[in-house]
Amino acid sequence: MTISQNILQLGKRVAASHGWSVAKAFKAYAMSDADRAVISRAAVDLLAIFPAAPDAPSDLGAMMSAALAVSLERAISAPVHVMRGHLAIEGRPVLGPAYGWLMVGPYVVDIALFRLAYSAGAPALLAKHVDLVFGPNKALYVDHWSMTRRVGLRYSPEHVSTEAEVTALMGDAFHRIKQARDQ
Repeated sequence: MTISQNILQLGKRVAASHGWSVAKAFKAYAMSDADRAVISRAAVDLLAIFPAAPDAPSDLGAMMSAALAVSLERAISAPVHVMRGHLAIEGRPVLGPAYGWLMVGPYVVDIALFRLAYSAGAPALLAKHVDLVFGPNKALYVDHWSMTRRVGLRYSPEHVSTEAEVTALMGDAFHRIKQARDQ
């Protein structure tokens, strides 16, 4: 499938859960430097309070993405959606089927990728790939969805989270942050 066909399919997924006007805005969005700076700042703030997990729970990506989505919805006017699906490295599945990341328009914003890769429980292929391609001490992956393959990543969205699902994930993230603070 070509990149334009992939974006079309992704737009159809957004339309199915959020409507065609939202899907149209999603496909047309181009990330500005100002939006990129806001996204980076929000991610740094969230990573500072979100507890590291040695076991890397399977829903970590979805929880962190929902928390980031909620903070971005107030800060930028871009279309922000929490996706769930698979992440493959060099064609081999490593996370999913419920791995979560953000799509800000056609841009992947993955706040959990490096947190998971650097954790003790990371899949070996993920840890090795991140170390070789990105190196240590990274925090946020942002790239146009069509360009993720050039660094060996393939995000395969299977579900666009609804507002109710994002709210529930945000609640889970809040409880995880609160538990870490109370300890």
